[in-house]
Amino acid sequence: MKPTRFVIFTDMDGTLLDHDSYSHADADPLLQQLQRVDIPVIPNTSKTFAEVVELRQELHLTTPFIVENGAAIHFPKDFLPHKPTGSLWQDNHWVKQLTTRKQYWLTILEQMKASYAGQFTHFSAMTIDDICDSTGLSPAQAELAAKRSFGEPVLWLGSEQQKQRFVDQLHSKGAKTLQGGRFLHVGGDCDKGTALRWTMNEIASQRPEFTWQSIALGDGHNDVAMLQAADVAVRIRSRHHAPPDVPDHPLVITSSEIGPTGWAETLNEFLKPVLEDTQYG
Repeated sequence: MKPTRFVIFTDMDGTLLDHDSYSHADADPLLQQLQRVDIPVIPNTSKTFAEVVELRQELHLTTPFIVENGAAIHFPKDFLPHKPTGSLWQDNHWVKQLTTRKQYWLTILEQMKASYAGQFTHFSAMTIDDICDSTGLSPAQAELAAKRSFGEPVLWLGSEQQKQRFVDQLHSKGAKTLQGGRFLHVGGDCDKGTALRWTMNEIASQRPEFTWQSIALGDGHNDVAMLQAADVAVRIRSRHHAPPDVPDHPLVITSSEIGPTGWAETLNEFLKPVLEDTQYG
């Protein structure tokens, strides 16, 4: 019987990072322990490549990462024995692209502005100060957030009724929309769940000596596809909204605590036997 190995996929804002302060201090001791026992922690986020590169340094992560709601998967050179299937060498990583780039969606949003005058704006039309005001990010962080390659965050300013009409129209033009904590993300047909499955399949095919199990953690609606795709779904509580629904999943855990405190709490409890096993890793 092959030994089991775990891979952790995590949302960032509101999950590994506090929704309001962006702190990850409460998760840091566990992150260090997971690194010691060789359990990969893979960010799976709506954030951009530029944002995640900086966060990985801050979090001391050397693992792959998934950007812009599943648009692309970035693998460090030595994470797998071989080049990931269909990937290209770019920005010092093997990159597997899963959707179209953002210019296509910007063109569609521009075409829709006449019908929805004053009812929405989006990152490419916002100043850095506007992005700071809408997100709570610092100017430096906002600069990184604006460097998007695949999707476009839309800030809705109109009524809920008009928003539904807007979303329906985007869908009719082939867009996929995901409501994040603050922004409606508009992009191609990709999601965090598809990216998780692709990553797990690639790991399993290149490391067949193990049985691989995925654990996903998220707090928002745009995490549902990721949670549903994982072997273990962990819903992280938020002070701002209810945990996401994960229907018909065989193993769903909901944190008692909020944000990174809940992240560490649930993983410590679920992985306790592994973390105490000197033979793991």
